[in-house]
Amino acid sequence: MMKSIRIEKGSDNIVHLILDNPNASANVMDGDFTDSLREVVKQLQGEEYRGIILRSAKSTFFAGGDLNGLYAAKREDANEFFRECQALKADLRWLETQGKPVVAAINGAALGGGWELALSCHHRIALDDRKVKIGLPEVTLGLLPGGGGCVRMPRLLGLQNALPYLLEGKQVNPQQALDAGLIHQLASNPEELIDHARAFVIANSESEEPTLQPWDQPGYRMPGGDPRNPKNAQLLAAAPAMLIQKTKGCYPAPEAILSVAVEGAQVDFETATRIESRYFVELACGQVAKNMIGTFWFGLNAIKAGASLPESVRNMKAAPVKKIGVLGAGMMGAGIAYACASKGVEVVLKDVSMAAAEKGKAYTQKSLQKRLDRGRMDQSQMDAVLDRIQPTDSAAALEGCELVIEAVFEERKLKARVTEETEAVLADDALFASNTSTLPITGLAEASRRPPQFIGLHFFSPAEKMPLVEIICGEQTSEETLGRAYAFVLQIGKTPIVVNDSRGFFTSRVFGCFTNEGIAMLGEGVNPATIENAAAQAGFPVGPLAVSDEVSLTLMSKIRQQTIADLEVEGKAAPSHPADKVIDHMLELGRAGKAAGGGFYSYPEGGPKHLWQGLAKEFPQGEQPPFDDVRERLLFAMAVETLRCYEEQVLRSVREANIGSIFGIGFPPWTGGALQYVNQYGPAEFAARARELTSRYGERFHPPALLRQLEESGQQLTDK
Repeated sequence: MMKSIRIEKGSDNIVHLILDNPNASANVMDGDFTDSLREVVKQLQGEEYRGIILRSAKSTFFAGGDLNGLYAAKREDANEFFRECQALKADLRWLETQGKPVVAAINGAALGGGWELALSCHHRIALDDRKVKIGLPEVTLGLLPGGGGCVRMPRLLGLQNALPYLLEGKQVNPQQALDAGLIHQLASNPEELIDHARAFVIANSESEEPTLQPWDQPGYRMPGGDPRNPKNAQLLAAAPAMLIQKTKGCYPAPEAILSVAVEGAQVDFETATRIESRYFVELACGQVAKNMIGTFWFGLNAIKAGASLPESVRNMKAAPVKKIGVLGAGMMGAGIAYACASKGVEVVLKDVSMAAAEKGKAYTQKSLQKRLDRGRMDQSQMDAVLDRIQPTDSAAALEGCELVIEAVFEERKLKARVTEETEAVLADDALFASNTSTLPITGLAEASRRPPQFIGLHFFSPAEKMPLVEIICGEQTSEETLGRAYAFVLQIGKTPIVVNDSRGFFTSRVFGCFTNEGIAMLGEGVNPATIENAAAQAGFPVGPLAVSDEVSLTLMSKIRQQTIADLEVEGKAAPSHPADKVIDHMLELGRAGKAAGGGFYSYPEGGPKHLWQGLAKEFPQGEQPPFDDVRERLLFAMAVETLRCYEEQVLRSVREANIGSIFGIGFPPWTGGALQYVNQYGPAEFAARARELTSRYGERFHPPALLRQLEESGQQLTDK
C-alpha cells in the first residue's frame, strides 16, 4: 500500500506521481515515502506509459529527509541504515534510467532530499514564486546530502560550481536556479507548471532513443573536467587546508562532502553512490550531527512554536505591532530601528538631539546603500525602509507607539528618567522594554507606572544581523506582556528565548565568563596567541581577547562597578575574578579596546589587527599549561555557568540555554549549545574534568549541585 505517493494516469497515458504525506504538512523522506517509492517502481515496471510527472499535493514540493529517523540513528544499526540508503537510491536511479521522460514539477520549496528527488528527474520546472527555495542545506545540520546530491550535483554543474551548494548549504530562488542550470524552465502559475511538464513528456516520448540524464549519455564529460583536470587539481590541492582553516576540525560534514564529491567524480555512478552512503551513515550516527539536529531543528522549531511560553499565552493571537519607539540612537538603538523598519514596522527613533537621532537613522541608510550597490534591493525598497524611521528629540513624538524599547547607557538613573518621561505619553496598553544587558528588570521596573507591562528585550550587536533576542521577565511582568513581546520578536524575524530576572540574566552573565577566562589566562602568563588559537580550535567565532577589545574594557569595568554598587545596597559582597586586575591594568595603560585605538590588539591604519606587542612585557609568560586545558577552560567556564543559570531557574529550558548560547554569545555550534556540550561530554566525565580544572585554576569550575545529581543518576539534561 502506498501511503505517501498517489499514482494517477491521464488519458494522455502520462503517469503522475503525486507526493502527499498523510501524516504531515510537508513531504519528507521517511519510511512511508521510501516504501511508497518502492511500490511505485514495482508497479510501473510492468506498465506502458509515455512518461512520468512528479508533483506535490502540498504547498511545498518536498521538505527533505526524516530528521526524526536520522536523530535516532545508532552506530549499531549502521549496516541496516546503509542498506536502506542504497535501496532508496536504487529506486531513484530507476526513475532516471527507465527510459521514459521524467519531469519534476516544483511548486514550492525543494530542499535537501526534495532537491535530490528533483535531480533524479530528466527535466525540472519550477513555479516562479519567491516562496520557492532550492538547495541542499544538510551541511547546516552536520550531515551531507545522502540521496545522491553529492553525486549528481558535480555531474550536473561541475565540481567547482557544485561545491558552494554542497559545502555551504547555499539556497537559491527559481530565477537563480534557472540561471545556474539547476532547473530548465519557469512557470508563472500552477496550471502552466503542469502544462509545461506534459509538453516535455509528449515531446520526448516519441523518440525511439531512451531519455537519459546527461551523465548517462555516451561521451559524457563532467563540466569543467574531473578532479585530475589541472584547474580542478590546483583548487583541490588547497581545498582541505582551506576547509580546516574554516572548520578548525570541529565539523566533520564539510570534509566528508568534499571527499564524496572528489572521490565520486573519479568512479562510475553506482560506486559513487556507495561512497556517498558510507560517509552519510558515518555522519548521521556521529555526535556532531545529533548535537546540531537537536538544537537547530527540534530546538528552534519548538521555540518558534511557542514552547517557551506559559500555557495561558501559548496560543495567544497577538496583533502585529505597527509602531514602536526606540530610545537612544547609538549603535544599538540604530540597529534595533533598522531591524524593525526592514520588517515593515514604523519606528520613532529618539535621542537627546535631532542631530544624534538623524545620525542613528543614517546608520540604516548606510547599511541599505551597501545592499543597493550589491543589487540586493532596489531604490524603492530602500526608500520604503527609510521612510519608516522617524528621528526625533521629543518624547511627545512617541505617542501612539504600541511598544517602546529603551537602549540608552547602562546607568540606572538615566534609564529611570527616560522610562518616566516616555510612559507619560504612551497609551495605557503600550509595553515598555529595556534593552539592558546586565541590570535586573525588576529593579528597572521600579521607575514604571505599570510594572506588569515592563519587560526586558535584550538585542545583540549588531542588532540588525544578530538573530537572538533575550526576553527577560521581571517579578511583576505579566504573562500577557510576555506573550505580546514574544510575538513581536518573531514578527521582526528574530529568535526569542525567555529567561527569568537576574544580574546579567543568562547571556551577559555567561558571555562574561568567556572573556574573563581568556583575560585571566593572559594574567597567568599564558601566551596570548595560544589563548586566541585555542578559542578558534574550540569553534568560537572570535577569541576572548579580540572580542573584549570590541566590547571595550571600559564598559566591562563600568558594569563591574555598577554591580559592586548594587550589591553593596543589598548588603552583599561583589565576587572577584582574576581577570579584574588585568582589565584595571590595561585601563591604566590607556588601552581600553578597539574604539579607544587599541587594547589587547593593535589596529594599524590600512593593515590587519594584531596582538599588541606590549603584552609580553606587561604580562610575562611563564611555563605554558597543556593546550587542552586552555581550550577547555573557555568551554567549561561558559558551560558550568550555564548549568548554574539552569539550576537557579534563570533559564527556563534546556533548549533555550542551547539556542541562546550559540545564537547570542558564540558558543561553538558543533556542540549543540552549552548544555548539550555537557550531555555529549557525558555528565559524569564532565563533572570529573570540572573538578580537575577546579583544582588547577579555581573554584569557578566547581561542579554545581545539579551536575553532581546528573553524575549520580546517569541522566542527561533534557526538557521534559
